Amino acid sequence: MNWWLLNSGPCPAALNMALDETLLEAMPRLQVPVLRFYSWTQPAATFGYFQKFIEVEQLTQLRPLIRRPTGGGIVPHDADWTYSATFPVGHEWHALKAEASYRRIHEWLQLAFAELKIETELAPCCKKSLPGQCFVGHEKFDLLWQGKKIAGAAQRRNKFGLLIQGSVQPPTVAPQRITFENAMRGIAKKKFGGAASKMLPDLVLQQRAEHLAAEKYSQVSYNKQR
Repeated sequence: MNWWLLNSGPCPAALNMALDETLLEAMPRLQVPVLRFYSWTQPAATFGYFQKFIEVEQLTQLRPLIRRPTGGGIVPHDADWTYSATFPVGHEWHALKAEASYRRIHEWLQLAFAELKIETELAPCCKKSLPGQCFVGHEKFDLLWQGKKIAGAAQRRNKFGLLIQGSVQPPTVAPQRITFENAMRGIAKKKFGGAASKMLPDLVLQQRAEHLAAEKYSQVSYNKQR
């Protein structure tokens, strides 16, 4: 099965979250996995769908604070390499249990770093962190470099498909981001059996993402709902 590749470039935080949710909603129509790379027009932080806003705002000074459509903890976004992967219902990734898909996404990153001659490992177990902080400590199957977490992810499965949102805090020895992204594309083709073709969002996707950004992710009432 082929993949779509969407490189969104820098976007506002609310639009980044809206685009990922829009891709998940569009899976029944697209019926093809989408690998998306994106960055941020300004420093921001996202936090898990089930986290309490009052606790989150005390744990980071980054603003804006945007609630993700996926779970997990607080993720700082500034110089990180952000990506998402979205799969339709019926795809093998969607059929995986949460732990298995979490492990697989980080195995993908591990193989990509290996292509760049950077040795990483999957965390064998948890290391406790401060409450809600994604990159302090680590969870099982997070990606580690020299014992430190450099990649984490969060997931959401529903009737539309599976959305995985991931963040890489690149190690100091990492090359340019585009080199890593190309390595991820290469691994997708070799390991998952599909070539990634460039995707241009159609008008339906664009309008839905803009609507979600304006009416949901940029709204105080949504981000403070818990």
